Amino acid sequence: MKSSEKLVEIKNLRKKFEATTVLEDISIDIHQGEVVVLLGPSGCGKSTLLRCINGLENIQGGVIILEGEKLNEQTKRIHLVRQKIGMVFQSYDLFPHMTVLENIILGPCKAQKRAKKEVVKEAEELLLRVGLFDKKDVYPRQLSGGQKQRVAIVRALCMHPKLMLFDEVTAALDPEMVREVLDVMLKLAKDGTTMIIVTHEMQFAKAIADRIIFLDHGKIVEESEPNVFFSSPRTERAKQFLNLFEFDAI
Repeated sequence: MKSSEKLVEIKNLRKKFEATTVLEDISIDIHQGEVVVLLGPSGCGKSTLLRCINGLENIQGGVIILEGEKLNEQTKRIHLVRQKIGMVFQSYDLFPHMTVLENIILGPCKAQKRAKKEVVKEAEELLLRVGLFDKKDVYPRQLSGGQKQRVAIVRALCMHPKLMLFDEVTAALDPEMVREVLDVMLKLAKDGTTMIIVTHEMQFAKAIADRIIFLDHGKIVEESEPNVFFSSPRTERAKQFLNLFEFDAI
């Protein structure tokens, strides 16, 4: 459930790759429990924005604040701030030589110094929630793409993040595997998990989002509730974008 409390504040963010500006004057507030979906054409800066929020990319202007603390390389507690953010990518990035359970407990045990017994118990409970408890002792190569992605989500959740970032997590999946991953994300939303999601699954975006932010050429072009955005977008650019998709099943 979205609250009035701000979890993330992004103010006048600017990101450049050499001479090319990829994000320009981005300002967004994310509230506790809110689900924000970033939409826009390929190359508009959506994934780069997530990487900036997670501290994977340096920024050239503006500021990102998480729970009142600035996220930048000069912050002495940068590693602790980053632990508050979970990110799931298109690629699963699971260690092939580790079992599912070993992949999940590595971060909490090594980075957070939590007791292994406690972490294993939580990991098993999360695996049960996403329907993968019976896969805890198998290796990633024995899993389908959808199963690997669900494990990646559990691995991120086991770090107790305040914010979850999802970057096109279904893009590499076969159509029949997409549903199982999206169902897990819908459950997270119902549980009040704060999320920023990059996706091209328009039906899913409409179903899960509290707010849609539409980007083009590195700028925010439009921002509104999903029902408004999908039924009557205000800008011509958003209309052109939505015309590329079919929404009969929404």
